[in-house]
Amino acid sequence: MADSPRSRRMAGRIRQIVASYIESQIKDPRLGMVTVTDVRMTGDLHDATIFYTVFGDENERADSSAALEAAKGQMRSEVGRQTGVKFTPTLTFVPDEIPETAKHIEELLAVARQADAEVLKVRENAVPAGDPDPYRKPREDDEDEDDEAAGAAAQA
Repeated sequence: MADSPRSRRMAGRIRQIVASYIESQIKDPRLGMVTVTDVRMTGDLHDATIFYTVFGDENERADSSAALEAAKGQMRSEVGRQTGVKFTPTLTFVPDEIPETAKHIEELLAVARQADAEVLKVRENAVPAGDPDPYRKPREDDEDEDDEAAGAAAQA
């Protein structure tokens, strides 16, 4: 089984090879603006999962996915030729969901900022429901009782 640094180096090399191949060799008209975002290798270097994004709408993403699947065998041959490893890893293309997830998180943060602004606006002229100072303070007549008890003890 390969060590982690070796699989990371192999993943980086496959990322370069596949990105370069997509840019210069694939002439499929269905292929849109594809960016290879990440490559993950299994520990035994037999499988490579390639994450990619496509600039455009859902139709362009589907077309680009079909074009990548059609060229998968050619890319695997190129990876094997350029890396020179004994076993060329299988390539699996997976659309990267990070941009959509980041967009969703940004929308949620915008909603939270708006809610915080509304709370701040309501809080400006707010008055506490109970006492203005809700913290307990020692009563002053407790001190008088302590003085009387001390005086009684001194007389006895």
